[in-house]
Amino acid sequence: MKFPNIFPTIRRSWLLVILMITALTVSACNPANFKTEAAQVPQLVTAALGEPSTFNPALNESAYSVFNFIYDSLINENPVTTKLEPGLAESWEVTNNGQRIVITLREGLKWSDGQPMTADDVVFSYNDIYLNPKIPSPSKDSLKIGESGKLPTVKKLDNRRVEFTIPEPFAPFLRYVVNGVTILPAHILKKSTQTKGSDGKLQFLSMWTTGTNLKEIVGNGPYVMESYIPSQRVIFKRNPYYWRKDAKGKPQPYIERIVYQIIESTDNQLISFRSGQLDDLEVAPEGFSLLKQEEKRAKFKIYNGGPDTGTTFIAFNLSKAKNSKGEPFVDPIKSRWFNKKEFRQAIAYALDRETMKTNAFRGIGVLQNSFVYVKSPFFLPPEKGLKVYNHDPEKANKLLLEAGFKYNSANQLVDADGNQVRFTLLTNSERKVRGDMAAQIRRDLANLGIRVDLQILSFNAYLDKLKVAQNWDCYLGGFGGGGIDPHSASNIWRFNGISHAFNQSPQAGGSKITGWEAADWEKEIDRLYIKGSQEVDENKRKEYYYEYQRIASEQLPFIHLVERLNLEAVRDRFVGVKYTALGGPFWNLYELKVTN
Repeated sequence: MKFPNIFPTIRRSWLLVILMITALTVSACNPANFKTEAAQVPQLVTAALGEPSTFNPALNESAYSVFNFIYDSLINENPVTTKLEPGLAESWEVTNNGQRIVITLREGLKWSDGQPMTADDVVFSYNDIYLNPKIPSPSKDSLKIGESGKLPTVKKLDNRRVEFTIPEPFAPFLRYVVNGVTILPAHILKKSTQTKGSDGKLQFLSMWTTGTNLKEIVGNGPYVMESYIPSQRVIFKRNPYYWRKDAKGKPQPYIERIVYQIIESTDNQLISFRSGQLDDLEVAPEGFSLLKQEEKRAKFKIYNGGPDTGTTFIAFNLSKAKNSKGEPFVDPIKSRWFNKKEFRQAIAYALDRETMKTNAFRGIGVLQNSFVYVKSPFFLPPEKGLKVYNHDPEKANKLLLEAGFKYNSANQLVDADGNQVRFTLLTNSERKVRGDMAAQIRRDLANLGIRVDLQILSFNAYLDKLKVAQNWDCYLGGFGGGGIDPHSASNIWRFNGISHAFNQSPQAGGSKITGWEAADWEKEIDRLYIKGSQEVDENKRKEYYYEYQRIASEQLPFIHLVERLNLEAVRDRFVGVKYTALGGPFWNLYELKVTN
């Protein structure tokens, strides 16, 4: 590196010191060092765009977490076949028209601290945590059954068997109530669910933060956390007590060490992968053409899972409620605009999604029109009533004028009272494509006379504004794929759901909210979700979820944009990869092997 000669009096020795410090700093942060340090053991170096917000799975709402590494499920969904398979439970029996389910745990299960895992842990996890009204767990929404929102009854039959009983048939029970709940250790956490802290809240709510000593965090999955450096990485080592063994009786997983890098930029992740510091990479649209040229030479493969299972959209804040100080979450003037269906539809018609796909996504994406995964049997095609909003500025303009908006002498869109239509679009900074999308949205709406200001935050700050402060106008975001059954999104679509962010209802344990109300169409979607879960006949279930999609595409609480193709680059030395969009590259991590 050549330095400009502006400090001729600096001694050469000082320059050497500076260079040595720089080299040491770069070396310390380089993930490649983990490969050298642990060259004798099979390992995987992967990355996430954000750091964990908690080490307590019952309280987690972030997309970035450690839980897939340190916990297993009672029942697992095979993402290749979409069938349910045994996990911590070796079997299950469903009787009484689906209203009684008995699961039988595997014999000899242990927690990562060597203590036995039994039916007591399962019963504790449900009754003391997820069904506890004093614990605001995001998982609670998926446990609510029927219109009354009744919860299942969970009881121990013996050390290995647990009985679930539900008040009525509930089609998604095994897939989302049994498969979707993380079992936690009673011997570690039970006391915290029975004891209050100085703030009057259960101690459990402050258990297992990201500042907790990792030795205190106990799991039942393939790995345990060995170290955590905030904003840098989490390192996992193999759990010696994990239950899986191969056909020859050899313990699984075969990969002994996971290095989970926190790299909060798709650009920086691309650089790390190309330099050999990462073993896999979610291929962002802007990096695809470059990586495709290097595929053979650099010895990796780009897997294509087709359209991603997630959703990407903008949503307006439809809340008319006030916070604990009596202040409205949304400016009442803006709230009147946002709550007009015609306004939301006009915005949808104004957005040029084809250009967005070409520019922001480099053509590597698909236009999205529904919250339901396009490959799901419950997806409503346009020919059956799904409303599609292709780019049509004239239609957008007509809708706005019919809704009482007009243009002033400066050609700015104003409402009937002369207020300029201007709002802030919130998004997160980690994905470059989000910034590109936001910039185009601002341009497209400027053509309609609407002023859009951008607010781009780090993911955790963005999530805090959405979920806690709730004082936002419009946000550009997405939800990760939840599978083929629409019930996975019940916490988003049920109007009391914890992720019903476009009109967030008061939540247990949250700040006081007054004046909250749900629109009639929200209530109807809620009713359809209930009916869809009560019906066990798949064809009849389809009709309920079809109707919900017809309403959602008319009312547009989510204005769908473009979803990326599910592309992942994985080093060739990993053997046994069975890639799918539903499961990604490492859903079967326990059986993957590394060849050097």
